[in-house]
Amino acid sequence: QVQLVESGGGLVQAGGSLRLSCAASGRTFSTYNMGWFRQAPGKAREFVAGISWGGDSTYYTDSVKGRFTISRDNAKATMYLQMNSLKSEDSAVYYCAAGSRGSVRVDRSGYGYWGQGTQVTVSS
Repeated sequence: QVQLVESGGGLVQAGGSLRLSCAASGRTFSTYNMGWFRQAPGKAREFVAGISWGGDSTYYTDSVKGRFTISRDNAKATMYLQMNSLKSEDSAVYYCAAGSRGSVRVDRSGYGYWGQGTQVTVSS
């Protein structure tokens, strides 16, 4: 079992940057594939980025490719999301999630553990 806590959200102007962190409890962080999802008001929670347990494979939704970078530090049991060139449409609550090994999933059902979320607001 793993517990996840996100941080790093906030208010930023369009074109700016933020770095989200997801700190995991327990010593099993390195056994999980990890993902970032986001949910805007009135919309479904959507996949943003995913990373394999070893960090060698990463996946992004098309709208963030070239702007966001997912990474992880297994020694620190922490995952990151570097967000650059932010747009107003990136505004949402961002959640980190942990899923089992195997293929990195882009659907919510592939993740069994979730953080509480951190708000990102991009002003235009």
